[in-house]
Amino acid sequence: MNIETIQFDDKGLVPAIVQDAASKEVLTLAYMNQESLTKSLETKETWFYSRSRQELWHKGETSGNTQKIQDIRYDCDQDALLVLVTPEGPACHKGTYTCFSSSLDNQEVAVNETDSVAILTELERIIAQREIERPEGAYTTYLFEKGVDKILKKVGEESAEVIIAAKNRDREELTNEAADLLYHLFVLLREQKVSFSEVTDILKARS
Repeated sequence: MNIETIQFDDKGLVPAIVQDAASKEVLTLAYMNQESLTKSLETKETWFYSRSRQELWHKGETSGNTQKIQDIRYDCDQDALLVLVTPEGPACHKGTYTCFSSSLDNQEVAVNETDSVAILTELERIIAQREIERPEGAYTTYLFEKGVDKILKKVGEESAEVIIAAKNRDREELTNEAADLLYHLFVLLREQKVSFSEVTDILKARS
């Protein structure tokens, strides 16, 4: 990236949309000036400019919730940035995965139950949120806290149960076990920081 191509506004700022590189969830909207953008490129972690404090700030400097930069893109007008990151904790100061966790109409965004891809994309988003927020009592929290060995064990167990159900020609059991396998596979992908889109890209290439 050539910083000179970026169109900063009359205050020397450019909006930076921060997005989880794996789940594609928008995490926050912040602002960068030339110095913070330079630091972000050099350190591979997000640095922003605080308009209220009028100073640079390093995301996670005090909280530890840093954001590892995977890529920084700019739009067609070169006056906005998209920062793809791997978050090491909540993006929001309230402790939530994303700053955009509230709806104006107080409703959850509905997923079309007939859209299989949308359901898997939503599953990926929820698992990513669970990894960051770690809600007490959630099974996904338990898996992430136990670590990769536990997750791998569950993937192995569910794979075996899928095989057994198929061998027994038990259609209902097979669909249930396949759903369990997909869930645990998505948890593993998140733990390894591999996105669902990377998997589908392989499928597209193979087709």
